[in-house]
Amino acid sequence: MSVNGAGEIVNVGREQVHVVDSGPLDAPPLLLSSGLGGAWFDWTPAVALLRDEYRVTVFDRPGLGLSPAAVAPPSLRRDTAIMEALAERAGRPVIVLAHSMAAFHAEALARLRPELVRGMVLVDPSYERDPQVRVRLAAALTPLATATGAFLGATRLSKAAGPLGRRLVLKHTSRRDEAVPEDVVRSVYGRGTVIGAVIAEELAYREEAADLARLRERRPFPPVPLTVVTALGDVEKPDKKREWSEDHEHLARMSPRGSRIELPDALHMVPLDRPDVVADAVAGLRRAEIAS
Repeated sequence: MSVNGAGEIVNVGREQVHVVDSGPLDAPPLLLSSGLGGAWFDWTPAVALLRDEYRVTVFDRPGLGLSPAAVAPPSLRRDTAIMEALAERAGRPVIVLAHSMAAFHAEALARLRPELVRGMVLVDPSYERDPQVRVRLAAALTPLATATGAFLGATRLSKAAGPLGRRLVLKHTSRRDEAVPEDVVRSVYGRGTVIGAVIAEELAYREEAADLARLRERRPFPPVPLTVVTALGDVEKPDKKREWSEDHEHLARMSPRGSRIELPDALHMVPLDRPDVVADAVAGLRRAEIAS
């Protein structure tokens, strides 16, 4: 996978997304999706371990990474549809790897289009126990988020604010440096479009969790191999650790072929810090698939 984002822009419905493919064309397809505000290069260490045996597709959601600005606000419907189109493009069915908030979209894809998913690895996935939303404001506030990003871009404040924000987040979620050169990080997080998209995803987070909770009531999760990777190194209180483990156990039980990997000392950015665990989880899914 090129560190400079030498992929292509792909049309998915009304949206356009930056996609980077690597690996043999005839290998089993993997579809990778980053967490809230993430970029394709968050998966670089894991892709390096996977691309010899798999056809790996990594993408940036609209407005993030090197993707053009979004047409529609972030939503479970929009982002699941993007994964659906990319799964079709990759050569269905795919093994889906989703980090953090992207687990919402991956799970929705499996429930809505089970024929597209042959297995799934959820990497320290987001989970909300009671995601009720009284007033939906994300769509109405997204233009303000977009305007904020545009203002920062026009005044060039984004050149400082975006990379600084990325460093601060990574300081608390990873024990390693970026997997790509600093100029690549600056070229992405220095974009006002990216800052606006990150704010918009923050606004949409709770609503997407609520929409997924309703979808769970209507559509079953398919009986595909499922692995949930839990990072506990950045959860300080014992009761919070227990809750996070219980939440991820609940996710693993969605499938009768579900399992868990618990990492007591790992931080949230598992794709950066523990690519070996990600690669081993994919290999485990393949063994489970063959055994069945």
